[in-house]
Amino acid sequence: MPNTYDIAVVGATGLVGQQMVKILEERAFPVGQLYPLASARSAGSSITFQHRDHKVENLEDFDFQRAHLVLFSAGGSVSAEFAPKAVSAGAIVIDNTSHFRNDEDIPLIVPEVNAERIADYKGRGIIANPNCSTIQMVVALKPIYDFAGIQRINVATYQAVSGAGRSAVIALSEDSTELLNGREVANRDEKKRVAFNAVPQIAEFMDTGYTREEMKMIWETQKILEDQNIMINPTCVRIPVYYGHSEAVHIETRRKITVPQAWKLLSNSPGIRLMDRGWPGDHPPTAGLDAAHSDEVFVGRIREDLSHPLGLDLWIVADNLRKGAALNSVQIAEILVDRFI
Repeated sequence: MPNTYDIAVVGATGLVGQQMVKILEERAFPVGQLYPLASARSAGSSITFQHRDHKVENLEDFDFQRAHLVLFSAGGSVSAEFAPKAVSAGAIVIDNTSHFRNDEDIPLIVPEVNAERIADYKGRGIIANPNCSTIQMVVALKPIYDFAGIQRINVATYQAVSGAGRSAVIALSEDSTELLNGREVANRDEKKRVAFNAVPQIAEFMDTGYTREEMKMIWETQKILEDQNIMINPTCVRIPVYYGHSEAVHIETRRKITVPQAWKLLSNSPGIRLMDRGWPGDHPPTAGLDAAHSDEVFVGRIREDLSHPLGLDLWIVADNLRKGAALNSVQIAEILVDRFI
């Protein structure tokens, strides 16, 4: 096993890719050589890693034999084409897109929940990173699931524009400025503006009437928890927040769990910061002021549901670019090199 690992980051100039590079440095991952990769449009620019500038290389021309690990975050079509090429060249792939998540022979990993499944990468050489909304929800629910079981989840998400990429972040700034100056803003690409609005559609609608983003939460949660019997009812909403997703989660457990029991479980669980009555902070966590630029999943507003004898309600927030994407990928890589290769 090498002392260092040569890492390629596909989509290194994007919002998530930039966070991947940043987190690799912050967490002192044993990087030998870093290869930032992007499309021809971004190739030739540079990024800073460990106080050195690294030239961004063209993905199309890269020889994957140079890398031990490849982190992908450049869209599903890019992963579909290049991830198998990276594996064929001898690299292990950690993919942040949705392309491989539903494949039965590819592990879908949240380290706090199912790290032992990382071992299953040997089948195809690929590990999938879940959707940002799924990650923060299952981190918070896994301790409760283990203690009391969960038979049903109702969740409404309030998702930051950064989840749609840099162009959506820019659009929110530009549109907000226009509106604050009394000027109307046209919808962009036939999509409703998010500035001063809440849009109950993320991704395309499917035959079920749910959006693909909502269906991802169903498929992925069942796969990660290895329980196809959990009933899940999501509604995903885009709101005018830059960084950090929020979720109002109602669960119905298989046996009774009290609020003090939930507090004890969550306060002792990795990756979670509890902010509820009587706990440090003593106010409900928010995406913009608490979760943004942080690594933990924040949980508050825990209460027994007055409408159901086995119901429990939680408010869950996390940084969608860090724990919801880049950090989760790096955590997978850390466990992979420490325990499985």
